[in-house]
Amino acid sequence: MLKMILFRKFRVLLLMVFLVACTMHIMIDLLPKLEKRAAGADGSTGDGGCQCSHHPGGEAQSWGNHRARSPSVSGWPNNKHALRILQDFSNEPGVNLTSHSLEKLNADRVDALRRMRAPGGRAADKHKPLMRDASWGRMATARGGSGLAVLFEHPLYKTELPARTDEDTLFNVNADIKFYPRTTGNQGWHNEEGNGEEDEFSPTVEGTAESYPNWLRFHIGINRYELYPRHSAVLEALLKDLVSQKITSVAMKSGGTQLKLIMTFQNYGQALFKPMKQTREQETPPDFFYFSDFERHNAEIAAFHLDRILDFRRVPPVAGRLVNMTREIRDVTRDKKLWRTFFISPANNVCFYGECSYYCSTEHALCGKPDQIEGSLAAFLPDLNLAKRKTWRNPWRRSYHKRKKAEWEVDPDYCDEVKQTPPYDRGTRLLDIMDMTVFDFLMGNMDRHHYETFEKFGNDTFIIHLDNGRGFGKHSHDELSILVPLSQCCRLRQSTYFRLQLLAKEDYRLSALMEESLSQDRLSPLLIQPHLQAMDRRLRLVLQVLAVCIDKEGYANVVEEDLQEAAATHRSPGYR
Repeated sequence: MLKMILFRKFRVLLLMVFLVACTMHIMIDLLPKLEKRAAGADGSTGDGGCQCSHHPGGEAQSWGNHRARSPSVSGWPNNKHALRILQDFSNEPGVNLTSHSLEKLNADRVDALRRMRAPGGRAADKHKPLMRDASWGRMATARGGSGLAVLFEHPLYKTELPARTDEDTLFNVNADIKFYPRTTGNQGWHNEEGNGEEDEFSPTVEGTAESYPNWLRFHIGINRYELYPRHSAVLEALLKDLVSQKITSVAMKSGGTQLKLIMTFQNYGQALFKPMKQTREQETPPDFFYFSDFERHNAEIAAFHLDRILDFRRVPPVAGRLVNMTREIRDVTRDKKLWRTFFISPANNVCFYGECSYYCSTEHALCGKPDQIEGSLAAFLPDLNLAKRKTWRNPWRRSYHKRKKAEWEVDPDYCDEVKQTPPYDRGTRLLDIMDMTVFDFLMGNMDRHHYETFEKFGNDTFIIHLDNGRGFGKHSHDELSILVPLSQCCRLRQSTYFRLQLLAKEDYRLSALMEESLSQDRLSPLLIQPHLQAMDRRLRLVLQVLAVCIDKEGYANVVEEDLQEAAATHRSPGYR
């Protein structure tokens, strides 16, 4: 009996040993396969995980089929050490590695496999969310998840504009105004009492204004006080159009110092495309003059979000988009000058450089990875033939000279002279300049030589905050000269002053709100933490300048009351 019991125990033990051995053999055999699969994913150019609207490089077009492929990999070469770095900043390793980058996505897959092999089956490294700031996380959680939602519910963001008449709207939507898609590909809408050029248009689109494309509805909504209202479904729809509408034609924009492209969409809307030239981490070189700095696509996008958080609503809608340089630029352009500048780099990437004053050469070419490039798309304002704009020289314009200084830089009483000069001697134009000064200082933009207004509204309207690409260049330096208009004039709207104070509070911290707002863009993250923190620092500096002004001249002489609901909001009496 004892022998039988021992024999049974021995058989159970042998069975357990056999099962353990099999399990070990399976695990040992599985790990190399997982590693091989991860390595294969890392070199793949397939769709896996890509959030792009199209296959990156999947349609390289016939003109590029001759590109050499690596003998070991069927896709584009992914050995960074083998890539030839061109001289332009835009071609440094990883320049186009965004949250949508294939290389980043594939690297994340490998990391995930490695974390699965960590002890206990748990990740070796904790996942780092986009919102890295813990204090913001607590703030957003306390508010139900969105700091922006709470900000826009604050009474300062619920003030009413004066009642608008036909004179206060840029366009009067009536039976005479109808939408005509141009057969020429240019966006257009047209007054039937116009210049008799109906032959350029296809038949009238019947229907109400709600049936118009979003870019046209945006144009119709512009008025004396704002480009768009605070809560606008049209704005959100237009931002989606900028990143999703099919691009039907591309042309270089004339004028300007750096390359910009005009893109036309399938719905006849148009936008200005600024391609990526610098990585998120790069700062403007210290020896660069402000007038030779790069124009940054992420600065254009961030400026739109900052303008909205400040409640100015004076920057036209801007969104980030990942563009296929082959299919969405080269193959649809009719601009031969642009088409001729396309080439394949030694790293097997698609590049082009166009024509412009600065940085348009082979050495400063814009190169994709392999043919994908980031860029900002800013919605066009109405055609100048329909809504004329007036260009004004900024009183605090810089000299744009290597040695000369502007008058305001050497005359501390310069603002007294400006206050006596039209249109700054009455109305709100000087206050608009102060708003723009705060806006530019927060993002470090020194390039504000001119500004524009809609001619229809005369001098009683807002300044359009156009061309913000030279902002967010240096997070380590605060350019105090940008604040000179504010320190010399010591004037600011009450609404702007109160909102700045609000955004300086921990519960409404500007950097956290900007981070949340920018996270909604396709190219997020758009600003690194040092740039976000610099905005908080600069906001405190603005409030310090205002505190000095109030101590010197008194609150009533510095802060202009504008929060009362009065029809004369933009027609206030002359300055004291």
